[in-house]
Amino acid sequence: MLLHEQAFQLIGEGVVLLIFLIVILLIVGLILGIILVRKNKLVLPSVIIFIVNVFYSPLKSFANLLGLDDAFVDHIGIEVRNKVNKNKFDKIPPEDKIIVLPHCLRSAHCEASLKETGVLCTHCGKCAIGVIKEKAEPMGYRVFIVPGSSFVKKIIQQNKFKSVVGVACHVDLNQTMMALSDFAPQGVLLSTSGCFETKVDVSKVLETIGYYDYKKQEENVK
Repeated sequence: MLLHEQAFQLIGEGVVLLIFLIVILLIVGLILGIILVRKNKLVLPSVIIFIVNVFYSPLKSFANLLGLDDAFVDHIGIEVRNKVNKNKFDKIPPEDKIIVLPHCLRSAHCEASLKETGVLCTHCGKCAIGVIKEKAEPMGYRVFIVPGSSFVKKIIQQNKFKSVVGVACHVDLNQTMMALSDFAPQGVLLSTSGCFETKVDVSKVLETIGYYDYKKQEENVK
């Protein structure tokens, strides 16, 4: 066999081996993700994060091939980061945290105006935004209501913070948490999808920001 033929053979074998290893990684990622999401057991978090980050698109395609919704991959990314970052997040005081809410939570009858920092809530009580703000701000959180990713970038650039709580749909939340991984992000998924009058489980948001523990401490002081 000629030298160049041997070289092509080695390259071909290398490509096959690489594809095989990637498929194995995708299978491992989905299995670990299923254990995390459905059994609430976190196994090899660093491996999950690596696979979701590096093989994000192939993992989604592979999930579809197996009959899974590709949003499941984003769900895995969100859940693993929530669990990995929880201890660090809890140690950071609310004054050093921000909450970013999507403007799609607004009521169809919302009269709030849009400014440089996002939507300025009027606390009309017609949607979940006002409830979250009323509970979170006395704790020290700064709450931002944003209409898009450009506003998120502006908030990040113009504000000092050590951690962030985000509310969004699967794709936006996973990608934002990925981009802000250095800030121990916590994420809460919207309970309904779409771009208009979406919903979120307010109790889950309040639990995430530590509101119930905060109220218990207040009552104990009294």
